[in-house]
Amino acid sequence: MPSLIDIRRRIRSVKNTQQITKAMKMVSAAKLRRAQDRVIAARPYVSALRQVLANVASAAADGDEGANPLLVRRDERRILLVLVTADKGLAGAFNSNLIRGAQRFIVEHRDAAVTLELIGRKGRDFFRKRGARISGDSLNFARPSAGDARPFAHKAMNLYRDGETDAVYLLYNEFKSVVAQKVVLRRVLPVEIPEGAEPVSYIFEEPPEEILHALLPRYVEMEFFRALLETAAAEHAARMTAMDAATSNAADMIDRLVLYMNRVRQASITKEIIEVVSGAAAG
Repeated sequence: MPSLIDIRRRIRSVKNTQQITKAMKMVSAAKLRRAQDRVIAARPYVSALRQVLANVASAAADGDEGANPLLVRRDERRILLVLVTADKGLAGAFNSNLIRGAQRFIVEHRDAAVTLELIGRKGRDFFRKRGARISGDSLNFARPSAGDARPFAHKAMNLYRDGETDAVYLLYNEFKSVVAQKVVLRRVLPVEIPEGAEPVSYIFEEPPEEILHALLPRYVEMEFFRALLETAAAEHAARMTAMDAATSNAADMIDRLVLYMNRVRQASITKEIIEVVSGAAAG
């Protein structure tokens, strides 16, 4: 049976841990508010850009829009998978779900050569240790900007234009709510022109084909930027939920330890009383 000193030391340790998890929850909650606002502000822009892209492609249907290398479809023999994870842990199953999704993607495309572009420390460390085929890795995107996403988009587009890869996929966590994140796998190259859109009569100052050629890279850049924004918001939400659960578990553990300490102290006092009474009776 542990002594009272050991139990008190354990209670003090759990209380210190509880203070840390509570502070981390508050920090994530503050960061989540800003990240959530950025995601909500970006979503209508992406939707509008997709709509404009469909309208311009429809207007350019009689031209040479198929000549754009970002629209050319090829057999997926070489695939670039861009995996966006977090740099830090303590976020529940946030990173493990993404890593499992990447592993499942590699297994499902075992007939193709899958190369990984890793954004985030957790994904990089995991696949480096397992000798995966990696084209590059980057860290520190806790508060991403459009400029942060642009190099990844340009690298993917250059690889696709040069024929070094036949498809580019994005794998990231989409922010749904504080308690829900969804792993999303999206193919960004070749660009899929949205169908079923009602055409809008535009007055073009330039030929629609030229506008389409200029618009496609912007669309790919925005898809990468959105992936970074969604992942940042989902990470803060997952960490806030995980730290809230950890704080509650710490409180439950403290209650159990205090109850156990009281029982041990009561047993010790009872033992001492019995010894005193036994000694008096013997005398």
